[in-house]
Amino acid sequence: MSTQLGFDFYEADVRSTVLQTAEQYVTGDRSTEHGDMEENFRAIADYWSTHLAVDVTAIDVSIMMTLLKIARLKSNAQNIDSWIDGCGYLALGAELSEEAA
Repeated sequence: MSTQLGFDFYEADVRSTVLQTAEQYVTGDRSTEHGDMEENFRAIADYWSTHLAVDVTAIDVSIMMTLLKIARLKSNAQNIDSWIDGCGYLALGAELSEEAA
């Protein structure tokens, strides 16, 4: 049995649990701990742009962070945190892309 974050892969409805947990993460008050999401992603994009000498956007940050979680899943596909965070980063990217339109 694999249990992480109170999550049991064998007893829980995996789809619902991952999506509901990701929803709680991205809709909760994370700004107290991490600051405003948009400002944070723009700051990350600025740092990455400087380091890479290419233009990186806040939307790119959400995609790249999702890819980071996917890369981690390659090493450990049962790490529920990576599944949840990947969904969350995609949701945040969708919000940023809607605002950019």
